[in-house]
Amino acid sequence: MSKPAADFIPLNIAILTVSDSRTIAQDSSGQCLVDQLTTAGHHLADRKLIKDDIYQIRAVISRWIADPEVHAVITTGGTGFYIRDSMPEAVGVLFDKAIDGFGEMFRLISKDDIGMSTVQSRAVAGMANGTGIFCLPGSTGACRTGWEEILQEQFDSRTRPCNFVPHFMRVNPSHG
Repeated sequence: MSKPAADFIPLNIAILTVSDSRTIAQDSSGQCLVDQLTTAGHHLADRKLIKDDIYQIRAVISRWIADPEVHAVITTGGTGFYIRDSMPEAVGVLFDKAIDGFGEMFRLISKDDIGMSTVQSRAVAGMANGTGIFCLPGSTGACRTGWEEILQEQFDSRTRPCNFVPHFMRVNPSHG
């Protein structure tokens, strides 16, 4: 079933890659997200690649959540169990509200691809100052799965019965 184009609201989405070893030129997971969001009709608000450091992560994301023009942030990397993986710890304190279902659904969907290794995924999401923050693992496959299976629909204003767009636009249609 096609969705009417007139109702589509493009979002401004920032992409953050966390890696101690990659450069932007080698960042296939971040590029995958950029390609997916622009193909869907959204706008790339900003893109950065930084080392896996709690305070650098918080600084970059804090700037984006303070900017009313940035509707959502998608991160890739830093969600594993290695000693330097610190994305959930970095962003969790920034959340006004956690979106528990995001991590739960990501792990459920990922099980088809990676089996029980999905229990090691610490994909998380939350809202901060009206900005959605969605943290995906660092692999290109995980980013593709997260976008195609969850975020693409939830970032589409035409998805019913609900989507994240009104939250990013700071409106509650039921409280007119």
